[in-house]
Amino acid sequence: MKTHAARSLTFLFALLCFVPVLCADDMPALTIVNQTDHGLLAASQGKLFLFVEGTPHQMGTAHGTLLAEKARKLTERVLYVVGAGDSLYSGKWFMDQMAEVERRAGPHIPKRFIDECDALAKAAGVSRRDGRYANLFPERFHCSGIAVRGKATKDGHVYHARVLDYFTEINLQDEAVVTVFMPKGRNAWMSQGYAGFIGTVTAMNEKHLAVGEMGGGGEGQWDGMPMSLLLRDVMERASTVDEAVEIIRRTPRTCEYYYVLSDKNRAMVGLYCTPEKVELLKPGQQHAKLPKIPEDTVIVSGFDRAEVASRRIQESFSQIDAKRLIEIIRQPVAMRSNLHNAVFAPETLDMWFADASRTRSACDEPYAHCNLKSLLDFYRIRHPQAKEPAPLPPTK
Repeated sequence: MKTHAARSLTFLFALLCFVPVLCADDMPALTIVNQTDHGLLAASQGKLFLFVEGTPHQMGTAHGTLLAEKARKLTERVLYVVGAGDSLYSGKWFMDQMAEVERRAGPHIPKRFIDECDALAKAAGVSRRDGRYANLFPERFHCSGIAVRGKATKDGHVYHARVLDYFTEINLQDEAVVTVFMPKGRNAWMSQGYAGFIGTVTAMNEKHLAVGEMGGGGEGQWDGMPMSLLLRDVMERASTVDEAVEIIRRTPRTCEYYYVLSDKNRAMVGLYCTPEKVELLKPGQQHAKLPKIPEDTVIVSGFDRAEVASRRIQESFSQIDAKRLIEIIRQPVAMRSNLHNAVFAPETLDMWFADASRTRSACDEPYAHCNLKSLLDFYRIRHPQAKEPAPLPPTK
């Protein structure tokens, strides 16, 4: 039997219609679906927005309470559907592999993330083990990133695109949610992600810093902080690209990953990271593994897709804005497995984003629009327990 909240949510989605917004204005109105201590669930443009604030335990409990069913479904799909297929393919029991990831990466994970994950699992009715494994899942499987600014864009501002190509077949998109994290004493930030997932691969914080990730090789190199939690740590502690790069350099890392970072100062950089090294790719810098990189541009992608991205950027050079960048990242820059896309404008805190449907890739779906400042203002006005944020501690 459906709960009252579930019936209300079904009815709400039946009423919602998408209104395309491709300008850096106030975001469309939000409708409250449900709320609890330290959290609120809202909807806009057919998308869900989760707000959680406070201590790790408070945020995890609010997350698990408000998205319990979706968090359980995500965990089942990740651990039991994908896990079964991976076990058959590799000949190794998936849960044993996840236990190895936890054993080796665990010492490098900040306690606040473990506490939040465990509280989420308890509130959602998921075992502690499964809650942790579902959040460590990106370490077992390994997308495109583009940032443009200055001469490449219509107004000189930074526009930063993130393309996630990943497992649309198991319908993770059904559990998509934009989460606004407001951890006590740290930067507030938003993630385009999924119910039950406390890390991030696509995010922007209130200090106007944005990041997207692309997976590489190096499976089995798990003696470091898991990538999705490392990016969360960056969101919560860094204010600029330089600070983010320094955190990444100093943190023990896992596997092989590529990142694109941008901020309100129009700084942007591509990173190639392994457990042993961090290499920077500056705007306009040419690289033997990439096609021509236009001025004021960073591209991180597979070579064939990077070639198309480079050509499209050159064809639109000096005229790129959010709307044009959305066109640039269509297939074949995005792949058939395109799970979600985001275009950030760090200077204004705007994000345009799309999720895959059951039948179409994210790049072919309508884009929604949100603004992080507007989201934070909405929560602080509408949630009865919300308080003005405490002063942030100095960045370490």
